[in-house]
Amino acid sequence: MVSQRFSGTIIGVAKDFNFNSLHYKINTLQMSVHPDWGYDEMSVKIDGSHAEEAVAFVKNLWDQHITYPFDYSFLDEHFERLYRSDKQMASVVTIMAGLAILISCLGLFGLAAITTARKTKEIGIRKVLGASETQITVLLSKNFTLLVVVSFVIASPVTYWLLTKWLESFAYRIDINLLVFALGGLVALLIALITISYHTVRSARANPVKSLRYE
Repeated sequence: MVSQRFSGTIIGVAKDFNFNSLHYKINTLQMSVHPDWGYDEMSVKIDGSHAEEAVAFVKNLWDQHITYPFDYSFLDEHFERLYRSDKQMASVVTIMAGLAILISCLGLFGLAAITTARKTKEIGIRKVLGASETQITVLLSKNFTLLVVVSFVIASPVTYWLLTKWLESFAYRIDINLLVFALGGLVALLIALITISYHTVRSARANPVKSLRYE
């Protein structure tokens, strides 16, 4: 490979900055101005609240001094292109997570209906013997809570590993806070309890006489 050297005067040194996405480390960058190369690009800082007026003003100056057609883009559009694939993946993950939650809630709702139906007589006997509605509700919710906890214990290590692998694709990344997993587990448990609450509360409030007659 033949390298071509250009002599010139260094007129400034800037602090390192990211000119690529955060998937890559900060690399060396040389910004050169050479009279023989001509000028066909420039960067302009404008007030975002007056973007249209600023673009019109810059275009007017460009047309007066430059023969190339005027074409422009905003910096946020550049970053949008850099992280487009990450945003698309985030959208797909969000949709899949929403569908998974919906399907899980439907399954829990049906399972709660079957469980309360099977324990109708047991609930009636417990109420006749003095069990309160709160005690009945807690009794019916206990098994579902255990299922959610077991699922959380199984899913957390896998999720942590997948997130770690994804973050490794970035040169600059955050550390995973384990409190996020704890919060996610509490949210999952809350969603599960809300889902089954219709059947559990309804069974706990049912007339014990009707429950004992249930066949």
